[in-house]
Amino acid sequence: MSNRSRPLVHPLDTELPQLRQGAAADDDDDPMVMMKDVQGMPGTPAALALRFFQFGFAAVSVAVMAATTDFPSVTAFRYLVAALSLQCLWSLLLAIVDVYALLVKRCLRNSKFLGFVAIGDGITSTLTFAAACASAGITVLIGSDLNNCAENHCTRFETSIAMAFVSWFLVSPTFFLSFWSLASR
Repeated sequence: MSNRSRPLVHPLDTELPQLRQGAAADDDDDPMVMMKDVQGMPGTPAALALRFFQFGFAAVSVAVMAATTDFPSVTAFRYLVAALSLQCLWSLLLAIVDVYALLVKRCLRNSKFLGFVAIGDGITSTLTFAAACASAGITVLIGSDLNNCAENHCTRFETSIAMAFVSWFLVSPTFFLSFWSLASR
């Protein structure tokens, strides 16, 4: 056991029961048997799809908000753009990692990597949710309380905020699956 390396990515198609000579294939106490990949965990096609959708919705949200001329005057809107820009970078980075894992037929089961992904997803999802909530509150203030939507871009603000909430909603499964995979090791 000590002569085996622990790379960041482990091969998917190894014959685990053949590694131990003389071991029964259906042995329950076999330490080399890994759990089956759940779609949505890092390195799976569903995780790649979730990452692309996270990136897409966050990028649309940033683009719509940045297209307005008066978003820099409100701190919550600047926070939304900053948080979703970070979400774009994070999702794009992990999408590239997922593409690599799928192309070389590897799964991402290293506990350090899973911890890194779970912490990163937790931070970005918290920032995205907080920014979307703060921006939604300001939009309600502008639209309903001040009745000032005619002079502002309330429709664009609402569209950007809706995209931010969808992006946050799509980060949640990847966070929970990474965290669950890390906790079940």
